Formats: sequence, structure tokens, C-alpha cells
Amino acid sequence: MIFWLLLGLFSFANGQYFSEGWKPGQAFTNEPLAPVPTVASGHVGEEPQSQQGSSLDSSSISSIFAKIGVNITSIASAAGLSSKAAYPWDPRIPLITDVNYDNIVVNEELTPEEEGNRTWLIVVSTSATNQGGGMSQFVDKIFDETYNETLIAEDMPNLRWGRIDYLNVTYLTTKWGVWQAPTFIILQNRGQTLRFVKPHWLRLREGALREFLTDGTYNEVPPWDSSFAPGGSNEYLLHYLGLVLTTIYNITIKVPRWILYILSGSVASFIIQLLHRPPKKEQLKTQASATQKAEAVHIPGTSAPAAAAASGSTPTQSKAKQRKSKK
Repeated sequence: MIFWLLLGLFSFANGQYFSEGWKPGQAFTNEPLAPVPTVASGHVGEEPQSQQGSSLDSSSISSIFAKIGVNITSIASAAGLSSKAAYPWDPRIPLITDVNYDNIVVNEELTPEEEGNRTWLIVVSTSATNQGGGMSQFVDKIFDETYNETLIAEDMPNLRWGRIDYLNVTYLTTKWGVWQAPTFIILQNRGQTLRFVKPHWLRLREGALREFLTDGTYNEVPPWDSSFAPGGSNEYLLHYLGLVLTTIYNITIKVPRWILYILSGSVASFIIQLLHRPPKKEQLKTQASATQKAEAVHIPGTSAPAAAAASGSTPTQSKAKQRKSKK
């Protein structure tokens, strides 16, 4: 039994060196056998250094860290330890974040004439993540194609292009009141004038976005002029809300997902119990009725005074009742 078991293990481990052989009905060929791979240098059986280095697959490491809720790929790309880009988008289009927004847009060095004509077209997208839908991918494709066509035509020198990753930019999207993606943002006057355009408003097709820009139709879109807009009386509310949400995001992104699942489940259970608890009046009534029932029950083996006390009557009152009954 042990012999056959060892023979089976040996055949399984070295099965790649054996041929299936000729089968009935199979045509006979004179094809030469595949050459056995040889080692260019070093001892026999020694694996080349390039193969040893690639034996540990990076995707396997990423999947292991992903199971514990850590995106090691994005961390390595952000730290410059990986040559793979953190985002699949065109690197020529600047990625605007909460950190570099002021340097790129607000504090851009411009002459007074350039400042008056500077326009930014920013797309807020989610196609870089697994949560991104087909609409974001389609809008990103149209956006990149229009960018290339504009570079070739060189007919809009005052237009700048930018992209925002909706799921990784918290402060700007909160301050601007952007709660869904994809969305186009027409930004002017160093971020003080904002116009929001939904992709379905343009009925995106080939050349539709470029036509929207070259015709100057974007200037006909009403700017955001509510009290929460830049320069409004309630702008500070969205500012502080963005700061709070950014702080929460910066903390939660460092916590593994399985811990967030446990914490969110505990909080949800506590909230459900809190919402379904009975009112205080009903609790008091239930306690009072339970106390009355307990006092009405006579416990065997107790003395008469104790029973009388449990019934709520005094000894004098009980004697008076007995005299009335005799009469």
C-alpha cells in the first residue's frame, strides 16, 4: 500500500516529464520532441536568478494584504516603491487632490489677462476603483479623447484639464457639494466661480464635449450662487464639514476593513436596540403591575402579619372586619 502511494506521489510530482503517448485513431507525426530546457550558466538544477526573483508573484502578495483590508498596491505606488501607476488614467492630465488643489489651481502664477481667461475643466470620476460603474468609464474615455483632440487642434490655450478621484478626495467634493460622480466642473476665477454639468445633459457622443467647449456653451451654464457657494454667507459650514469628513476618512482608511465591519455591526446593533426600546411611561407601568402581582401572591409559611403586610392591610383593620362578620 505504501509503495503504490509513493509511486502515485512520484508520478504526480514529475508528470510533466511524461508524454501521453499514441492513442488509437491518432495520426502519426514526425515532429521532434521539445528540447529540454538547459541552464546557461551555473550548476545543473540551479534556477536562474531572474526566475528566482519572479517566483514570488506580486499579485499574490497584494491579494494576501487585500484580505486583511490593506491596499498594498496603492501604498507602494504612492511611496514610489512600484513602477505601476496607482491610477489607470492618462498621466498627462493632472490629478487634483485635497493637498495639491491650492498649488495647482488657486495659486497658479498668471498674468491679469491670463487670470481673466483661465478656465479649468475638471471631471469627477470613480472609474479607478472596483466601485466605479460603466458610466464613469465611458465619461473618462470621452474626456481623454477630447483632451487629445484639443491638444492637436491647439485652439483653446486658456483651457486647463484636471481629474478628481471621487472616493479619495473628501474636502473638495464636500465643499463643492458634489455627492455623486461622474460630474463635470467648470472652474474659473481661481475657484470662486463654479459651474456643474452632468454628463447626460450633454448627451455625450463623439465630439459632443469638444463642441460644448469650442462654442463657449459652458459659459451659458448658470454658476453656483447659493449661500453655500464660494463667497457665500454659509460657505464656512461646508468648509468645516469637509474638514471633519476628511479627518474621519484619513483615520478610517488606515483601519483594516474587517475591523470596520465589526465596529459598524456593533454600532448598528446598538442603534437598533436604542430605536426599538419602549417609552419610559410603558416601562413604569410594566414595573408597577409586576410589583402589584408579586404583592398579591401569598407565600406559604409566612406569618399573619407578613401576609397582612403583603396584602396592604393592618392588624387593627383585620380585627374590625372579623367583629363585623360575627355580628
